[in-house]
Amino acid sequence: MQARLDYFKAAPEVLKALMALENAAVNSGLEHSLIELVKTRASQINQCAYCIHMHTKDARKAGETEERLYLLNAWRESPLYTDRERAALGCTEALTLLADTGAPDEDYEALAAEFSPEEQARLTLLIATINAWNRFGVGFRLVHPTH
Repeated sequence: MQARLDYFKAAPEVLKALMALENAAVNSGLEHSLIELVKTRASQINQCAYCIHMHTKDARKAGETEERLYLLNAWRESPLYTDRERAALGCTEALTLLADTGAPDEDYEALAAEFSPEEQARLTLLIATINAWNRFGVGFRLVHPTH
């Protein structure tokens, strides 16, 4: 695979704006482990290899277990995730697949049970931001590092 475009060089002002969103999302006060799970799950859905590579590596570095990363795409069937993580992952899937899901009430109810209104807004920003990064990564065929 070969990248289609170096979007950082092509439009630095666009990436500066996206980086501002990224900084707001990752410095929102949400748990780092939750942030990496959300970023990884959205990237799995969007099939962004670059982002999956990056966020699983970052999650491992922050102490996430291999087992939870392996089971992330089947989180609904695994007892390894907390109710708070489940609510965030359900919201991640609903908003990443928005055209298909319509953001169901049951996902919002689970979210509201685990997250304050402020945290809900912060999580939504996080989900929107990783989805934007995924669109750049997949759209321009960003190639992840190989070792």
